[in-house]
Amino acid sequence: MLEFDIVPVTPFQQNCTVLWCQATKRAVIVDPGGDLERILAAVSRHQVEVEKIWLTHGHLDHAGGAGDLKARLGVPIEGPEEQDRFLIDGLAKQMAMYGLPAAKPFTPDRWLVEGDRVTIGNLSFAVLHCPGHTPGHIAYVNAEARLALVGDVLFQGSIGRTDFPRGDQAALIASIKGKLFPLGDDMAFIPGHGPMSTIAIERRSNPFVHD
Repeated sequence: MLEFDIVPVTPFQQNCTVLWCQATKRAVIVDPGGDLERILAAVSRHQVEVEKIWLTHGHLDHAGGAGDLKARLGVPIEGPEEQDRFLIDGLAKQMAMYGLPAAKPFTPDRWLVEGDRVTIGNLSFAVLHCPGHTPGHIAYVNAEARLALVGDVLFQGSIGRTDFPRGDQAALIASIKGKLFPLGDDMAFIPGHGPMSTIAIERRSNPFVHD
């Protein structure tokens, strides 16, 4: 069984997710943008063992703490897709622009592509390439638990911004309608910011992409 705890981090209130396999207590931290002590407190509270860090994309509020967290825990970083390398390589500049502490440089141990699978404990997630917000943005989907982690592609009642470098609104809409909507109306998702939602709710009522 899959369990998770959403931990809002950074001044951007980004949804970092601590996610674990109940059977094995093996865990992954998804999008550790910062506030590592808050994230690690959640890990300690649930008494799980972190084995991996997953990234949906390379923006500072999602990836800014990944290098430091890897150094502290000694675990590999997986994701995003390699087209986001320019963002990860530029994290220090991103952080400085917003007056945030410098990020520890890192390179993901495994870049992911459409069709890859990633695992934690007994759980397996499909990787979907969902460009638009960034060119290398990915989503993680667990079909059995009917849960997806979609980063900044789709939100409750909104969609990701496309006014950042290499953003593409047409590609974003195509990712939502062509990759996320086909997951099924009963698929719940954790977005990069704000409350969870379902594909059914967004298909019916999201003004940017509703049917």
